[in-house]
Amino acid sequence: MSVRSSISRFPVNLEEQESSGLPWGITVAPFAATDERGAPPVRGGPDGGGRILPRCEHCWAYFSTYCDLENWAWTCGLCGTYNGLSSDSIKRFSSDCPELSSSFIDLELEPSDDESGDIELKARPVYVAVVDLCSSEDFIELIKSALLAALEALVPGSLFGLVIFSHKIGLYDVQGPIPLVKNVFIPSDSESTLPMPLQDVMPLLSFLAPVETCKDRIAAALETLRPATSWERTAPSAGAGEETDGVCFGGRGFGSTMTALVDYLGSEYGTTFALARVFAFLSGAPDYGAGQLDTRRYGEQYASRREDADRALLPEQTPFYRDLAADAVQAGVCVDLFAVTDEYTDLASLKFLSIESGGSLFFYSNADDSTLPQDMYRMLSRPYAFGCILRLRTSSDYKPGNAYGHFFPDPQYENVQHIICCDSFATYAYDFAFDSKEGFSRHSDHPMVQMAFQYSVIEPVNESSANGSNSMSFKFCVKRRLRIRTLQFAVARNIHEIYDSVDTEAILSILVHKVILASLEEGVREGRNLLNDWLVILTAQYETHKPSVDENNGSLMSQIDVSFSQCPELQPLPRLIFALLRHSLLRLHEEGIHPDYRIYLQCLFSALEPSSLHKAVYPVLMSYSSPDKQAYPRHSLCRAALITSGSPIFLLDAFTDIIVYYSSTADPSLPFPPPHDCLLRATVNKLKQDRCITPKLTFIQGGKDDATLFENYLIEEQEVDGSIPAMNVMGFVSFLQDISREVLEYLK
Repeated sequence: MSVRSSISRFPVNLEEQESSGLPWGITVAPFAATDERGAPPVRGGPDGGGRILPRCEHCWAYFSTYCDLENWAWTCGLCGTYNGLSSDSIKRFSSDCPELSSSFIDLELEPSDDESGDIELKARPVYVAVVDLCSSEDFIELIKSALLAALEALVPGSLFGLVIFSHKIGLYDVQGPIPLVKNVFIPSDSESTLPMPLQDVMPLLSFLAPVETCKDRIAAALETLRPATSWERTAPSAGAGEETDGVCFGGRGFGSTMTALVDYLGSEYGTTFALARVFAFLSGAPDYGAGQLDTRRYGEQYASRREDADRALLPEQTPFYRDLAADAVQAGVCVDLFAVTDEYTDLASLKFLSIESGGSLFFYSNADDSTLPQDMYRMLSRPYAFGCILRLRTSSDYKPGNAYGHFFPDPQYENVQHIICCDSFATYAYDFAFDSKEGFSRHSDHPMVQMAFQYSVIEPVNESSANGSNSMSFKFCVKRRLRIRTLQFAVARNIHEIYDSVDTEAILSILVHKVILASLEEGVREGRNLLNDWLVILTAQYETHKPSVDENNGSLMSQIDVSFSQCPELQPLPRLIFALLRHSLLRLHEEGIHPDYRIYLQCLFSALEPSSLHKAVYPVLMSYSSPDKQAYPRHSLCRAALITSGSPIFLLDAFTDIIVYYSSTADPSLPFPPPHDCLLRATVNKLKQDRCITPKLTFIQGGKDDATLFENYLIEEQEVDGSIPAMNVMGFVSFLQDISREVLEYLK
C-alpha cells in the first residue's frame, strides 16, 4: 500500500492551511505490493489475527505500533481513547505478531470475518470475451491477436467463454471437436428483451470452457471470427440496419448483449466463480436494441447554436450503462471495455460500464499500431484484488474531505469506499479538512492517518493426487485479507515548513482529480480556469510569505517570484500547470480534441499513481552521449535543450509514448536504432516493464525521419502559428509573465 501526502508537514490550523494555497491530502494505491519507499507489509497467516486485532471502542481504528500498550489496555493513537484488551489479544501480544513490529501489515481473515457477507471458499477464475462483428477485417484480426495473447496469460484452471454480437448474439461451444455457435436475435426495440435467456440457448457450464484442455479449440474458434456483412446485418428484419450507398448502419446490439450476459453469468456467481471478468471489444457506438446511443450529437452543430460542445459532450446521454454496471456488480461481473475506432462512440456514456464495475477503459484510434495484445497480456499477468472495502480514518481535529477515484461510496458509512476490482497500479485520492478553526493548536500530538483495505484474492490450491492419477486437476480458493497502514505526520511550525515539505507529484494528482471533476460538472473551460486561478493564488500566497526584497530593484512585476526561486520544492509546479493546461485533457473542442479521447484520458489519469501521472503530463527528457552512456538525466521540454546539451541522442518518456530521437547532427557512426544490449535499450525495457499500459516505442532519426511526434512534446517554446488558439500560442516564458500580471491584480 503506497501512500503519498501532498505535504508531509501538516498546517497547524485552517488559517495556515488556506494561506499556504496548497491542496492538503493524500494519494493511496491500496493493492501496491510495497509502500512508497519499497518496503513490503508484514504478513500474518490464517491464525485469526484479523479477527482478534484490537479496535478502538470509540473510533473503531485498528491497533498499530503508534498506540500506547500496557499490560491489560491500550490507548488509541488516533482519538486517544483508553481501551481494554481481551484475553485473546493479550495472549496474541505475548508472542511475536505483525501489528507489534510494523505499522504496515497484511492479515489473512477467516471467512466469518468478511464484513460484506458470506464468502465462498472455492471458485475458478472466469473470463469472457465479447466481440463486435459490426466491424472491419483489421479490427477482427487485432481482436484475434489480443485474445490469443490473453490465453497465454490465463492460469491453468481458468474458464473462458467467447461471445459475438451484431444484430444477434452468438455463444461459442468449444468443448466439442468442432466449435459451434448458437445464436439468438436481438429485438430492434430498445425496450424489448431477448426472445429467450442465454441459459436456454446454451447451458452456462457448456459455454465456459477450461483453458487447460480447450486452448487449441478456443484458438480455432477465434479463427472463425469474421465481420458481419451488410446482408447479414440487414436480412433478419427491416429494423436491423439501414443501408445507404452500400454502407450499412445499425446492427450493433451491445447494450442488449451485455444485459443478457450479465444475467447469464450471474446464475453461477458464488458457485463457479467469485468474480467474472468480461472483455468487451467495440468498434463503434451501440446503435441497435437496448442501450442505443445517438452519435448525431457530435459534430459542428454546436458552433452554429453557440452551444459549448465540451459541456454537451462530456455528460452521459443515458443512464443505461451506469445502471447496467450496478447490475454487473450484483452479478459478480467486472467489465473491461476496449474501444478500437476513430468514429465517435460516446465513451462518456459507455465508461460507467467499465469503471463502476471495477474494470478499465482502453481506447485505440486505429488497429494498425494498437498495443491491445500487449495490454491484454500485461493486464492479465498481474495480480488483482476484488470485493474490496477501503476505509480512511484520521486522528482528532481534522477529517477526510472529498474522495476521488474509480469506486463508489458506502451508502451507510462515511469515508468507506467499495472497489469491485483493482490491481497494484490503481490509485485513489483524498483531501483533508479541519473540524474547527483551532486545528492542531490544542495539543501537540502528531496527526495520524490509518488506511484499512479489506480485499479478496483467488489463489491456487496445491493438492497431491491420492490415487496416483496423472490427470490434471486445478483448484482455487478465495482468500480474504485485511491490509492496514498507519502513518504519523508532523505539524509545521510555520508556512515555510509547509512549502519545504511538498510532494509536487501528489499535488498534481489531487489537482487533476479536481480539474476533471470541474470539467465534468461545469465544462472544460471552467476546469482550465480553476487550474490557472489556483497557480495565481498559490503564487500570491507565496509572495506574501517570502523574505522581503528591495522594492526599488526593478518593476513590481519583475519582483513576483513566479518561479519560486527561493523554494526548490515548489519549483516544478509552474511547469506542471503549464503542461497540464496545454494537455489534450484540457484542450477545447474547437482545438481539435476528440471527445472520446478526452473521456479516455479522464479515466486513465484519475487512476494513475503520481509518478506515472507526472510523466503523462510533463514527460521526462533525458540525453545520451552514446547508446551506452547517459549524459543528463533530465532536460526541460524545449528545443534549446537539444542544442545546448550537445548530446546526440535523446530519450523521451511520455508514459503512453517512449521516443528515442537521434539529432540530425549525431555522428553517423552511432548505431541506429540502438543495439539491444546497450544501456539505452535496457532503460527503455525497464520503463516499459514498470507500466500499467504498453507505451508505444518509436525510433526517430533526425534529418531523415518525420520528427513531428517528438517535436510536439517540446512545448515550452513560443508557437508561431497564429491559427492555433488559446494556450497553444503561448510559450512557457509568456505563461509565467501572464501569471505574474494576474498575481499583481490579485494582490491589489
